[in-house]
Amino acid sequence: MSTPAVEISGLVKRYGAATAVDGLSLTAACGAVTAILGPNGAGKTTTIEICEGYRHADAGTVRVLGMEPGTGPLRPRVGVMLQSGGIPPAVPAGDYLRTLSRFHAHPLDPAALLELVGLTASARTPYKRLSGGQQQRLSLAAAVIGRPELVFLDEPTAGMDPQARHATWEVIAGLREAGVSVILSTHFMEEAERLCDYVYIIDHGRMVASGTPASLTGSAGQLRFRAEAGLDLDSLLGALPPGGVAKESPAGHYVLEVVGSAVDPALLAAVTAWCAERGVLANSLRIESRTLEDVFLELTGTELRG
Repeated sequence: MSTPAVEISGLVKRYGAATAVDGLSLTAACGAVTAILGPNGAGKTTTIEICEGYRHADAGTVRVLGMEPGTGPLRPRVGVMLQSGGIPPAVPAGDYLRTLSRFHAHPLDPAALLELVGLTASARTPYKRLSGGQQQRLSLAAAVIGRPELVFLDEPTAGMDPQARHATWEVIAGLREAGVSVILSTHFMEEAERLCDYVYIIDHGRMVASGTPASLTGSAGQLRFRAEAGLDLDSLLGALPPGGVAKESPAGHYVLEVVGSAVDPALLAAVTAWCAERGVLANSLRIESRTLEDVFLELTGTELRG
């Protein structure tokens, strides 16, 4: 049985009277993409920084590739992508990667890596003049240039346009195919759902859910449509099979499902018949699967976090 990429047991981290991480335990498998998700202040960044060796735990144990975080033998085996900063502002992108490559025994080719992340045309551009998305892509290249066994990616597509985001997803998928373990932190739920083999959701420093994206979202699905605002939801619920749920959010947008059951022809017929009897025109009628974002909001709430 292979050693996990990351193994955390009973992790606790306090800042004064505030507890940022409260008895957290999780395991990330080797060769997989594992997400640690949570709202602002949930403790995910602190957890990842402890794994990277930048902070020390107050209690519990953390092992990265079977070793104590931050130890000398571990450093060449781990790549870290910072969310921002860490690169000299006046250094051109190409020069930075070439210099960084000299610190590794078997680095990737800097020119090929620039092409992979779409920065060949910006090789002579100083870091400070790159766009936010380009800076993120350079940080990603810097994290993987040493051929690490494990990579920590913190908000890897922040500030990227859709084309750059999808290209970055392909790079991350390529890391998995090459057997590299990836620990991903992101606020972009579609990113986690598309890329990750396993997901941990934490809030207030504690685990609130874990599983594969498919197991967390389920397969029941939802029936969605648009119509005039303020439909009688009690009446609509009465037309649905037992266990039906109906909600309007935002105004004029309706979501229907039967808890524990898939959307089936009977549910669709009941809704369309109800609408026909009342002269309601249901626009954009569609069946959608529950998303990871739906699960995330249900577990962590919808209030704004600082």
